[in-house]
Amino acid sequence: MLNEYSFGDIYIRHAIDESPDDKYFTMHIHEQCEIYFFLSGDVEYLVEGSRYPLGNNSLMIMRPAESHKPQIVGTGRYERYAINFPITFAENIDPEGRLMKAFKERPLGKDNLFTALELDMALVNKLFSEICSAKEDYDKRLTINTHLLTLIDMINRAFLQKENITQQPQTLAKRMVLYVNNHLFEELSIPTLAKHFYLSPSQFSRVFKQATGATPWEYVLKKRLTAAKEKIRNGHPAQSACEDCGFKDYSAFYRAYKKHFGCSPKESTF
Repeated sequence: MLNEYSFGDIYIRHAIDESPDDKYFTMHIHEQCEIYFFLSGDVEYLVEGSRYPLGNNSLMIMRPAESHKPQIVGTGRYERYAINFPITFAENIDPEGRLMKAFKERPLGKDNLFTALELDMALVNKLFSEICSAKEDYDKRLTINTHLLTLIDMINRAFLQKENITQQPQTLAKRMVLYVNNHLFEELSIPTLAKHFYLSPSQFSRVFKQATGATPWEYVLKKRLTAAKEKIRNGHPAQSACEDCGFKDYSAFYRAYKKHFGCSPKESTF
């Protein structure tokens, strides 16, 4: 079951899979922020090398360009809500960006999960339910603006509390993913990356995929394409965006871009 709709640049969905199969859930990257509310199922969530076991009524957040993937680990009924929205959503009332710290200032793959010890999950459920059930355009606009702002404020308050908690040492997988991100637009190869971490190429690829839900090249390609699209939307010529984001051949970049986004680089500016 899928109930979804878009309202301007905001996308809302409520989805249920009675018999989920992990092969249908791939690693993906959004240009927008995401709030994901997990209601039930046997699921772990992979975010940039971090693995989060999910309990019923838990909440995840993802910032723009933060890779994520649900990992189905059982056969339980999988139900969730999600809302995607631009990083600029609250700018009119919060030009300093104080409400968006959890999305703007949080490192990749860190502090993505919020539990019932941190948030009022009954209220979160009510807010999502009302957002998804809004019918007329005017009602949708009011409900989305008020309820999403409430969700962001709740998350921000909980996030500020997290900042005072001592962090655990980084795992090998996490260090691998962060290293790739720090060198994303440079010349990368599996043998070179593996050598840096004293692994064989096959070991590196296996650990990386277990951590992210994607092969190293799938991960790098999606990250580079997302970064290039953002540059193009900000007025950069497609050719320079291609070069700046690590692509050596424009024709290969063009084909990959169109396959991934369903439009050409030029069409992304519209």
